[in-house]
Amino acid sequence: MQLQSESNPALNTVTAYGKDYIEINTVVYRHAVCFGPEGDIRRWEVGAVDDISADALHRAAGLAQAAPDPMAFLDDTPAARPPDAPEVLLVGTGSSQRLLAPRVVQGLLDLGIGVEAMSTQAAARTYNILMAEGRRVVAALLPLEPMQ
Repeated sequence: MQLQSESNPALNTVTAYGKDYIEINTVVYRHAVCFGPEGDIRRWEVGAVDDISADALHRAAGLAQAAPDPMAFLDDTPAARPPDAPEVLLVGTGSSQRLLAPRVVQGLLDLGIGVEAMSTQAAARTYNILMAEGRRVVAALLPLEPMQ
């Protein structure tokens, strides 16, 4: 499906998608990708929804997963979102919505980063809208059909 929108050409925009590709800024990618409005479009090393781990989500969001603090239970203050972290991570789960396990998303939620899993089509459209609004959003998208 071709997406048409008036947007800033300097920002990463999903311009189309199909059963085996995602097009960003008119460049076709035939693998899972993660990206924000600015910067590189990176290969996301996830082949299917069942491969999505907490670590994979942290990498997609551009964060290094910190080792758990064994003394964290003593601190009532929740962890703060890093200044360069996105407000929300949109996860495109292919041709249909697949929810992610709470244990997989909890680390990002604890940092104040929203995680929304939806079909790749919905995630691409939502990303374009949020990006155009100037929101700090990152998309991690699987192709519509599972990769071979």
